[in-house]
Amino acid sequence: MTAAPAHRSASSDEPPRPPETRGHVIRRRAITLLIIGLLIGVPAGYLVISANQSRDSGKDKEAKYSATGLTEAWPSKVQQRLYQVPVPHPSNKVAYYETNNWRTSRLYVQFQTTHEGLDAFLAELGHSRSDLEKDAITISERDRSITGWKFSGPGSRPGDYYGFIRKQKAPQPTQDVVVNTGNAIYPMVYVVSRTVP
Repeated sequence: MTAAPAHRSASSDEPPRPPETRGHVIRRRAITLLIIGLLIGVPAGYLVISANQSRDSGKDKEAKYSATGLTEAWPSKVQQRLYQVPVPHPSNKVAYYETNNWRTSRLYVQFQTTHEGLDAFLAELGHSRSDLEKDAITISERDRSITGWKFSGPGSRPGDYYGFIRKQKAPQPTQDVVVNTGNAIYPMVYVVSRTVP
C-alpha cells in the first residue's frame, strides 16, 4: 500500500516576505499615530471652537443688555407682540431698547409716523386721540434717564406733549405713552411697555 502524496500548502507557493526595514516600520507607525491624532484632535478642535463661539456669543449678549440707550432699529415682531407695541407703517426714527430682570421686563420704543399711523397705533391699543391728555408726561424720570428721552428744552413747547397710561391686568403689559405733536405733520411717539413675569 502506497502512502498518499502530501498536500502542498498554499502558503508554500508564496514567496517569503522580506523583513521590514527600520524606515518602513517608522513610517507605518507615524501614519498610524497621525490617523489616531486626527481622529481625536479634529473633534476636540471643533469642541474648543464651539465653546469659544458660545462664550463670545454670551459676552455679546451681556454687552448688548448691559448697555444703556436705544438701538436704531425696529423691535422684532415677537417683541412687538409680547409687549403689545405695534409700530405702524410708515414710521421712521424707529428705535428700541429692552431690559429684563427677575421682577419686570420693559420695552422702550420710539417712532415718528403720520397722523394715520398714530391713529392706527392708538386703535391697536384700544384708544383714540381723545384719550391723549395735554401736558401728560406719563413716562417716569427713571425711564427717561435710561433712554435719554427729554420732553423739554429746545424744540419743545408747552402743549406739544400728550399722553396716557394703558393699564392692564398682569400678565398683560402696561404701557406709558407720550406723543409729541411739535411737528404738525409727523407726530413722534414714545412708549414704555412693561410686563411682570
